[in-house]
Amino acid sequence: MLLSRFTQAFALSLLVLAGLPGPAAQAQDYAAVLAAPDRSEADRQNDVKRQALELLTFSGPKTGWNVLDMGAGGGYSTELMARAVGPSGKVYGQNGAISERFAARAKSPAMANVVALARPFDDPLPAGTPKLDLITFFFVYHDTTFMEVDRAKMNKAMFDALKPGAFLVIADHSARPGEGTSVGKTTHRIEESALVAEVTAAGFKQVASADFLRNPADPRDVSVNRSGIKNDEFVIRFQKP
Repeated sequence: MLLSRFTQAFALSLLVLAGLPGPAAQAQDYAAVLAAPDRSEADRQNDVKRQALELLTFSGPKTGWNVLDMGAGGGYSTELMARAVGPSGKVYGQNGAISERFAARAKSPAMANVVALARPFDDPLPAGTPKLDLITFFFVYHDTTFMEVDRAKMNKAMFDALKPGAFLVIADHSARPGEGTSVGKTTHRIEESALVAEVTAAGFKQVASADFLRNPADPRDVSVNRSGIKNDEFVIRFQKP
């Protein structure tokens, strides 16, 4: 037994010296998360719209992480995060008010590690919440531009909630150049550069972006709810230094 343990430890040390990943560094299996047999058909359809595998991979939730899902809505992305971090992790699903859809979803075993929060966007977490590894904010940031939300306070609250080196991932509907934050209520879009400027003003660094939800053919001149084509959407990863 001692020899076996020594052999395993020696093999692991060789992996480290060679720059190869050991067992703890293995990639998260997001495909398995999405393939879980107890997921609903509605969620599987939403996977296609959201490009869920790419979105999970880009966001990068890991087993045991603490995650805040801002603007959780009905809980689709909250449940994805809960499944990805597993029972040893925790996910906080924030909404201004808990919807019936979220409350119904919260009864499923997959949501056992989720804490539902009915809190303002600019004060999303109760005092004493452990520091977070990740915040996700999917397709809702634009709504805060026409709500009674202090976005500078909101972005600072998210910054303060994260551990150093942790991430904020935002996806939203893209507005046309020059529209800034002026069309959040009419077309439900926001100009990417305006969002980046607001978030980085809180101290975040933009570290990555992704094109898997882009559609250059979208003229971006009507509401995302009646565009008739796939909406042009951006995904950005920010990091707390």
